[in-house]
Amino acid sequence: MKPNRHETERQQTRAENDMFEAIITLQTASECRNFFKDLCTPAELQALVDRWQVVEYLQKDLPYRKIHELTGVSVTTIGRVARCLVDGFGGYQTALDRKSETAAHSSH
Repeated sequence: MKPNRHETERQQTRAENDMFEAIITLQTASECRNFFKDLCTPAELQALVDRWQVVEYLQKDLPYRKIHELTGVSVTTIGRVARCLVDGFGGYQTALDRKSETAAHSSH
């Protein structure tokens, strides 16, 4: 949360939930792309894309240095993403699992 915001934690949580509810209404990659291009600066969007690339490379057990060479993402950020995969809230893993399920269903 920004330090000068005058929202309570409850108000901030409500605002986050509202945004997340809006995101889950999106139905296609194109809709998501357009939403996130409107929501984020180009640098913010690139940071999100970079982190997701790191997740996928970590799942392939690539070394941090190799991931850095492939993506240009700092080794520090790669380490942070790796920690989130292990000790985070499970968001990356949920997305990976759902992406795998979707791929499995579409190949049948």
